[in-house]
Amino acid sequence: MTRQPETRARLDLALMLALTFSTGVADAVGYLGLDRVFTGNMTGNVVILAMALAGADDLPVTGPLVALCAFMLGAALAGRVLRSAPSGWSARATALFAVVGALLAGVGLTLALAHDGASTASGFARGVELASTAGLALAMGTQAATARHIAVKDVTTVVVTSTITGLAADSWLGRAVPQPWVRRTLAIVLIGAGASAGAVLLRTGLAWGVVLAMVVTIGVATLGRGVARRGPA
Repeated sequence: MTRQPETRARLDLALMLALTFSTGVADAVGYLGLDRVFTGNMTGNVVILAMALAGADDLPVTGPLVALCAFMLGAALAGRVLRSAPSGWSARATALFAVVGALLAGVGLTLALAHDGASTASGFARGVELASTAGLALAMGTQAATARHIAVKDVTTVVVTSTITGLAADSWLGRAVPQPWVRRTLAIVLIGAGASAGAVLLRTGLAWGVVLAMVVTIGVATLGRGVARRGPA
């Protein structure tokens, strides 16, 4: 019994790291397949959007703007659902991750059907692209807010800038203080691994990367359901 909180903490960490991997996949799909749009890393969208609005050549405006708005909407809705829920895993958190999986499934199906060639008109293709961008960003915003509520230190699932900062600042080259370097390193490696996997899967079609992210997310929701059922650690 005394080891239960430690076991729970390790499981929470593993699940959040899995979602970090899926974010890398989703961002690879967005950036490489949906006109240089980040669906999880909103810092990138803000920078791209700002440069485009300043007149930089060949940078998208609509896609990053759609992604930013959809991400914020997903985060806001998740925050509303979790408003009165206890911190950590709960039935509501599990349900939200299931919603993320469902959104990813919808985007994957949309991209698969579009790839099958119902229409190749530029207007249709652009509509599918923007709808897919919105769906992915909505899913990532929901995921990020739910992960924030679970609050696993150094693992936000959507960005690793603060993690990289902590890893370097606390290292022997910096403050030389004890740090959770394993989880920090894993978060950095896994988001990169996810991006690599997404880039590889793009060779076979846009939908496959989204399908991989969906499978990971549904797995996390399923395991998290067991955590929620066991109650507080």
